[in-house]
Amino acid sequence: MAPYWSQDFGNAASRTHRYGWRAEAAVELAREQIAAALGASDPREIVFTSGATESDNLALQGVLRAHEGEGGGLVTVATEHPAVLDTARALERRGARVTVLPVDAEGRVDPEAVARALDARTVLVSVGAANGEVGTLQPLAELGRVCAERDVLFHSDAAQAVGKIPLDVETAGIDLLSFSAHKLYGPKGVGALWVRRRRRSGRGRVRVEPLVFGGGHERGLRSGTLPVPLVVGFAAALELAAAEREAEAARLARLRDRLFARLGEALPGVAWNGPAAERRLPANLNVSFEGVAADALLAQLEDVALSTGSACSSARPEPSHVLAALGLPKERIRGALRVGLGRSTSEADVERAAERIVSEVRRLRGAAGAGLAR
Repeated sequence: MAPYWSQDFGNAASRTHRYGWRAEAAVELAREQIAAALGASDPREIVFTSGATESDNLALQGVLRAHEGEGGGLVTVATEHPAVLDTARALERRGARVTVLPVDAEGRVDPEAVARALDARTVLVSVGAANGEVGTLQPLAELGRVCAERDVLFHSDAAQAVGKIPLDVETAGIDLLSFSAHKLYGPKGVGALWVRRRRRSGRGRVRVEPLVFGGGHERGLRSGTLPVPLVVGFAAALELAAAEREAEAARLARLRDRLFARLGEALPGVAWNGPAAERRLPANLNVSFEGVAADALLAQLEDVALSTGSACSSARPEPSHVLAALGLPKERIRGALRVGLGRSTSEADVERAAERIVSEVRRLRGAAGAGLAR
């Protein structure tokens, strides 16, 4: 990224001088790199945005606006990220017909339930590739087949999946894919929406109306000057993540399972939330502690980076909508912690985290017991 902050500082949309040409060349190379990592054949299908939240908005709002008069039907899932669910609610307030499907105890949606929800008014199905709170991996290829058979567009928020699990847009039958650079250790402030140029049924283009106007950048889908350094960093981060994906996934899964084992060995009443290890993101652990409120535990663990839900929902006081959708009892949701492991996480980090969590859970349980005794 460094040269594009200083000497190669041109605007990629400037076509009349060498500074612009260099910037444009860097952006187009990044587009090619990102498309290749997704299994996409045409780099022009990559539309750069500010992040997955904007990409989700462009996908949902843009598709329904482009298909106004065709029924305005959107089908999504109860465990989706707020960027999808909040957008769906906003569309519903404007007259769209939104169907939110339930999930099973592991957080997976049934492709047959999706098929039953589709009718002549349905324009788009939006199901996230992987859930950031409980790590659930959705059956993308099956969902893609259901949508293709009914000629319905299929969007997936893959912010938690790209670079972490195998994902090929052609194999999965996806039409629109949202993702962000910072989830791949890239820079914050840049993301992309992959938009298939032609529908899989062969009935013309995938139509998306822009939300931002003013210059016609990104094939007219997203106007605005591109942040060239961020775009370059985005592509580099994705290439690194793709190259290391298999080895890193195995390493993180081992660390995750080790952390859960340490907690279970030291404490009674520890529950694993969400799908089994082989059906979830390798770096994700969601765990509940009986008799302990997670917010009280977090307050004592300022030296350990943990959460009770997705980062984008952390300002909301409500219990996790994801865990509620899994049908977990309120007390278990109240005691749930979300642990995310990453590239810099070591065995020593896992041991230290386990030690700190065990110590604080014991202290809080002891305090609760003393209070009851009094």
